[in-house]
Amino acid sequence: MSEYFAMFKMKLIAGMQYRAAAWAGLATNFVWGFATIMIFQAFYRSSSAAPPMEWSQLVAYNWLRQAFIYIWAMWGQDEELLAGIRDGHVAYELCRPYDMYSFWYARLCAMRVSGTALRFLPVITIALILPGAYRLTPPASVGALAMFLLSLTLALALVVAISMFIYILTFVTLTPQGASLIMYASSEFLGGMLIPIPLMPEWLQTITAFFPFRYLGDLPFRLYSGNISGVDAVFQIMIQLAWIVGLILLGRVAFRHVTRRVVVQGG
Repeated sequence: MSEYFAMFKMKLIAGMQYRAAAWAGLATNFVWGFATIMIFQAFYRSSSAAPPMEWSQLVAYNWLRQAFIYIWAMWGQDEELLAGIRDGHVAYELCRPYDMYSFWYARLCAMRVSGTALRFLPVITIALILPGAYRLTPPASVGALAMFLLSLTLALALVVAISMFIYILTFVTLTPQGASLIMYASSEFLGGMLIPIPLMPEWLQTITAFFPFRYLGDLPFRLYSGNISGVDAVFQIMIQLAWIVGLILLGRVAFRHVTRRVVVQGG
């Protein structure tokens, strides 16, 4: 395990160097955060029906989505690995005496942890002191906070397991654009990052249950606010864990298959 931990540590330290980019990204987080709240505020004020999420839960969902964007977003990929697959440098990786899937998995985890570490605290801190309807409320309970942290950690493992399929498909297509766009669009919509899943029609909510994307952000954020709690929370986390195990096992099989058939420079 030492080589995988060393890769995680090295990539984590490297990612923490990009502080200027993180501060620039914070401005975008707050612009999108305020814009999204104002849009939903207009819908809530114009509707006479009882909303499926309390306003404080929706605001919490919004700010947590901005704070932990590097956990759930599928657009954050390691361009160096993708370039190595395209130009043939991956051949050197194949010659090294370690499990390549685990090595890349650790690398992608570190990249997302470093991006999150640079952003989440300023977003959470400022959101907690905002006035009125824009304020992020504290967790619903201590138990809700514990479930949120557990689910968020599992979401990191799940998003990397899903992301690995982009690299696997790049071995076949030699370009990541198609797989990346499909994964990004699917995760944004089916994961509730454009419209929270409780606000979707019931038939669409049923469809999202057949995909893993809702467990990247929707589940941990709703656990935080208490929108999902009790036995249902435990059940949903078990499903999240099952997706992780299943996708890692499937990813390992697919990764082994494509690396056995990889062609570099035509030979």
